[in-house]
Amino acid sequence: MSESRSQDFVAELRQGIGRSGPVWIARDPVNTAMIRHWCDAMQDHNPVYTDPEAAARSIHKGIVAPPAMLMAWSMRGLEPPGETPGETSDPGSQVYRALDTAGYTSVVATNSEHDYLRYLRPGDELHSTQTLEDVSEEKKTGLGIGHFVTTRTEYRDQTGETVGRMLFRILKFKPGTGRAGLAGGQAPSAPPLRPEPGISRDTAFFWEGLEAGELRIQRCAACSILHHPPRVRCPGCGSYEFDWTCASGRGTIYSHVEPVHPSFAAFGPPYVVGLVELEEGTRLLTNIVDIDPDSVQIGMPVELVIRRENSERPLPLFRPLRPERRTTTRARDSIRTGDELPACPIPITATLIVSTALASRDYQDVHHDRELAKERGSPDIFMNILTTSGLCARYVTDWAGPEAVVKRLSIRLGVPNYPHDTMTMSGSVRAERGDRVDVDIRGYNRLGDHVTGSVELEIPAATGGGD
Repeated sequence: MSESRSQDFVAELRQGIGRSGPVWIARDPVNTAMIRHWCDAMQDHNPVYTDPEAAARSIHKGIVAPPAMLMAWSMRGLEPPGETPGETSDPGSQVYRALDTAGYTSVVATNSEHDYLRYLRPGDELHSTQTLEDVSEEKKTGLGIGHFVTTRTEYRDQTGETVGRMLFRILKFKPGTGRAGLAGGQAPSAPPLRPEPGISRDTAFFWEGLEAGELRIQRCAACSILHHPPRVRCPGCGSYEFDWTCASGRGTIYSHVEPVHPSFAAFGPPYVVGLVELEEGTRLLTNIVDIDPDSVQIGMPVELVIRRENSERPLPLFRPLRPERRTTTRARDSIRTGDELPACPIPITATLIVSTALASRDYQDVHHDRELAKERGSPDIFMNILTTSGLCARYVTDWAGPEAVVKRLSIRLGVPNYPHDTMTMSGSVRAERGDRVDVDIRGYNRLGDHVTGSVELEIPAATGGGD
């Protein structure tokens, strides 16, 4: 496209900037079935969303919908394009169709900012109005050449009360114009396999255990002392008789290092070698995975994950231990600027990607159909931004407690979340003011940062909670 034609095309796209579309009334009122579907898919077990008795005892005095569901209630679902009432005059949809016609047929959300004025309750009927905020010049991105389209939506309930606002930005791009291996339909070449371990009759039980999904630790049959690596003779009592016990798979990082030189293709980079002290007292030399190497800390709780990591044999690796969800809400005066939230690994499976897309009523084919995702320039299906929003909100409220109220959620997406990966969430308290707490968040996978952003929380003054 010539420069003058390109300028004319952008000018045409921008004609609708500042214009609002018609009021869209959600097809269904807020309901407990969809709330439960969302919570099941997101693995969000906050009782104020699904437990009537616990919700009645809370500050909400009844069931409320997860705040990150705000956009999901107004999603159009599987209605055929063009047949949805009012869609033809929706300024955002008009821009999307024009970009499709011009060959920018692939789409990915990049930014989302939610303001929650109040939580929605079953029976609420959501009315939304979308305004076109901006359409960018043509940009060259890692995913492909395209245009960023920004819209702002205001949500009201059946009484006309404003309950939330959302700024939403997507990239519409031409498939096949991005970096190969990221969005060019090609997966990165596989690294060479790791060297095979030496296995003897004294260590065979250990490797057989990993094949069975167990971490087996050698135990002296005479004095019950545990040893790792396995030994021929017990240094405690001198016995040559051994059996084994299954470790819990939990421990803490005793020491760690990130090897830099020389490099070995089968091991990364980056990769972290860690000495993990198991709950049983033995230490095991391993790799620490599913976390940015810069975030690994001595004393960090970790858990076993058995994988064939560039290896023909399963290997005992360790990742951050997923923290337990708080059942009581933190006291406001217990939260300080600089507090670190514990790392939380979230395995990214095809089931998670598909089920959460359906729970958020997002039927874009790139989130559930691998072949069509490849046709649109992606090496696989990938997670949608509504799911990322839900997981970010879950991470922070699991840390703060069930009655912490999310007031604002602002995220920016980076690399995609593809299946067979793990996103590890981390965060820190950036600021505190009155009953408000600002938390910076980050979600990291093996490609880099999937999401960065912040969550603003309101902590009730008195909840009967803990520290």
